[in-house]
Amino acid sequence: MSEIRDVTGAPTTGHVWDDDLGDFINQPPRWWMLGLFASALFVVIYWVYYPSVPVSSAGSYYKGTAGWTAIKEMEADTGEVDAVRGKFEAKLKGLTPAAILADKELTEYVKRSGKVLFGDNCAGCHGQNGTGTRTKDGLFAPILNDDDWLYGGKIDDIYTTIKGGRQGMMLAHKDMVSAAELDTLANAVAQGKPTSTPLFAEKGCIACHGADGKGIQAMGSANLTDKIWRFDSSVEGIKRTIQYGVNSGDPKTRVAVMPNFGEAGKLSDTEIKKLAVYVYKFGGGQADAPAVPAAPVVAAASAPADAMAPAAAAPEQKAK
Repeated sequence: MSEIRDVTGAPTTGHVWDDDLGDFINQPPRWWMLGLFASALFVVIYWVYYPSVPVSSAGSYYKGTAGWTAIKEMEADTGEVDAVRGKFEAKLKGLTPAAILADKELTEYVKRSGKVLFGDNCAGCHGQNGTGTRTKDGLFAPILNDDDWLYGGKIDDIYTTIKGGRQGMMLAHKDMVSAAELDTLANAVAQGKPTSTPLFAEKGCIACHGADGKGIQAMGSANLTDKIWRFDSSVEGIKRTIQYGVNSGDPKTRVAVMPNFGEAGKLSDTEIKKLAVYVYKFGGGQADAPAVPAAPVVAAASAPADAMAPAAAAPEQKAK
């Protein structure tokens, strides 16, 4: 039988384990015991003070003596944040997007506070930093941090896009062009030289993309000469766009829609202005004339046209 090799003279329980190890019966240090009792007391006080035990028979729970709830704490924290933001938010309501840009302090505030707005409402399609999202057919949603804009990248253009949405349209040309003509047009567009073939004028492409093929901003039609693409830029991809159009109603059409946040009622006008400034400050916004700081915002038309939605009306469509 194993025996304890006692070299300390301290009393043990007599239990032996691992051949020759014994359990001492020394008491823990006083500080440790005090800590243990204090912890137990803290648990009891916490349990009484805060909500704790559910009451299954009543479908309720013990609410504690403090009346604390997570909702109350959230509201208190929100109140602190709102107090800090209040002076900025009040000032924003009376300014146009351009006037906000003219105020460095407000612009900095919008750049910081707009991140959550963009993440909740825009990033799902345009990516967290406005980098766009892609599918096998090309960009699902346009890039917002470059300088290529279908409907214009000035601050008021961006505001109008968010406020009223964009849904451009390109006719389906499948019954208007032969296979040979389709091939000729698609190859010319793929090379960035749409006007190199007489078909560009003959088939009416210039009506939407202009005589030079560089698009018409008021219509949101794409520039076909810069090789910046909204959809699949391969010859076959361009052929599909020419054949079935964009938002044309054909089952095979390209679908390109920017929601109308103004009518949706999800965002206030101030929030839409903040988003416009936030997107503009990605770095791709186009310069405009200096703003007059305190002009009231004029309700923007909800006509389809800008940089965050796709649209067009001829061979191929692209960025914003």
